[in-house]
Amino acid sequence: MNTTFSPTPAATEEQFGRRVAARLSAGNLELPHEVGERLRAARMQALGRRKVAHQLRAAPVVVSSGRTAALGAGWWTRIGSVIPLIALVAGLMVISAMQDDNRANELAEVDSALLTDDLPPAAYTDPGFAQFLLKTEAAAER
Repeated sequence: MNTTFSPTPAATEEQFGRRVAARLSAGNLELPHEVGERLRAARMQALGRRKVAHQLRAAPVVVSSGRTAALGAGWWTRIGSVIPLIALVAGLMVISAMQDDNRANELAEVDSALLTDDLPPAAYTDPGFAQFLLKTEAAAER
């Protein structure tokens, strides 16, 4: 049986930290005593901050009196996370339907204007008629 070990990100991070610390400690012997002491004090402060940050990141522990309370909390959480998604999809469907209705109304207005006009619809596609309209508009503005 051939198994491979894949370390977790936390284990990889821990290994990296140990290698960096070993490398820094090896170079620490060549430094003057005062500088080494300041570095040691800085390391201790950094470790203290890391412990505090790690404690702040720890998840709060919830104690329930029974198994049903834990299951109920998970159920409500799932429902609460799905409701906004359902509302978003419903809103998008309503917006799409409204836009389709508006577009159909606009096209119906244009069609009714064309069909009830005195000119035949073919007149609007005639390039000479477009020129005639431009000249008529220019003369009316003067």
